[in-house]
Amino acid sequence: MAAVSFDTRQNLIGGEWREPLGRETMPLLNPSDGTRLAEIARSDAADIDRAVAAAQEARRGAWGRMTATERGRLLSAMSRIVLERADELARLEALDVGKPLRQAKADALALARYLEFYGGAADKLHGDTIPYMDGYTVLTIYEPLGVTGHIVPWNYPMQIIGRSVTASLAMGNAVVIKPAEEACLTALAYARIAEEAGFPAGAINIVSGTGEEAGAALAAHPGINHISFTGSVVVGGLVQAAAAKNAVPVTLELGGKSPQIVFEDANLDDALPFLVNAGIQNAGQTCSAASRILVQRSVHDRVLSAMAERYSALRVGTAMSDLDMGPLVSGRQQEIVQGYLEAARQDGLEIAAQGRIGADAPSSGYYVPPTLISGAQGSSRLAQEEIFGPVQVVIPFEDEADALRIANGTDYGLVAGVWTADGSRAMRMARGIETGQVFVNNYGAGGGVELPFGGVKRSGHGREKGFEALYSFASLKTIAIRHG
Repeated sequence: MAAVSFDTRQNLIGGEWREPLGRETMPLLNPSDGTRLAEIARSDAADIDRAVAAAQEARRGAWGRMTATERGRLLSAMSRIVLERADELARLEALDVGKPLRQAKADALALARYLEFYGGAADKLHGDTIPYMDGYTVLTIYEPLGVTGHIVPWNYPMQIIGRSVTASLAMGNAVVIKPAEEACLTALAYARIAEEAGFPAGAINIVSGTGEEAGAALAAHPGINHISFTGSVVVGGLVQAAAAKNAVPVTLELGGKSPQIVFEDANLDDALPFLVNAGIQNAGQTCSAASRILVQRSVHDRVLSAMAERYSALRVGTAMSDLDMGPLVSGRQQEIVQGYLEAARQDGLEIAAQGRIGADAPSSGYYVPPTLISGAQGSSRLAQEEIFGPVQVVIPFEDEADALRIANGTDYGLVAGVWTADGSRAMRMARGIETGQVFVNNYGAGGGVELPFGGVKRSGHGREKGFEALYSFASLKTIAIRHG
């Protein structure tokens, strides 16, 4: 059976699937064994120009004339198609990213939920009337920004397209998507499903290519009215600088070094699955991964021992074998994570436990065993830098103040978890932690399509997900009418 049932070498621009102007392609590799999955378009600035022009034309044409209710119905139609093809999409995502099949299936269902949510929300972004001087009526309305650009990473293509592209479409913008060159099959499938659902030509455009070529051209394009980027701090800075030259707003989600904080009164039976799973999901290649486990010293050894037992039982294999964890996305990412593990050894940190890579996992795949590390201090490199791999460090703390000091002691601020039976303590910690989301006695809330998501400090700015995302893709207009 062929891995992909459609031509991956083309871009969708103005309602037509076209090869890039330069006719160049580049390989897409299977992380599970390093073999070639497909060829994708290697597009450049000229292709981005065409896509932006097509999006602008759509805004002036059929897409721009659609009512909010009609837009919502198209998104809802997409949701139904995604649900029908969830298994097919999951297979593409698993092959492309390397995540276990059941995790990829959860991503497909999340994409359907984003389409359903924003389909229902499209006609519910209402303005206000404002009391003003006698003889005036003042009102506000929300309008689309115009054309939005979306630079999508490789770790969760379906979910991130769901939360950014879909929200922008609900608001009435036309979009240009630049998927990651490492994993873009489901992004291309999203565009094809949109066509099938009946989206007008140019409402959705997708252009494959490298970040240095297509991505940079999209970020700097003067015809773009908003940029949404998820990725590294370094590249996020470049995107923001490029967009600033055109005075274009940017939503940045730049990762994290997220802690889960375990107090001595926590229900450890409830906490343990969350502590481990939030570190190894998608092989730790998750912006909100709980890569730091902060444990009150009185229960530190007990928690470390229980986590080590779980780690020792973890099994790693190909995406299709559907084990606890798959490979990393690329050889480059594998080298980065292996470098951090070597640094841990050189720093004298203890590897408390590791999962096992299956004997049938191809040696050409990009595998790293999930690794639990103890003995780290809050200031150590492994506790400060985003590894983006299946590595968790366990750090002891003394009391609330010490926990807050360690939790807030990084440049990041995306997500945190707090485990305690004391409601007052939970609220004090939630208010004191410098992050965009705090989960109490859980972590992640099952994905939370409805829950605004984003970071502070170097984790970025702006909010995705939930109703809040619609405001990011809208312009608020004030109308003051003098009528006497």
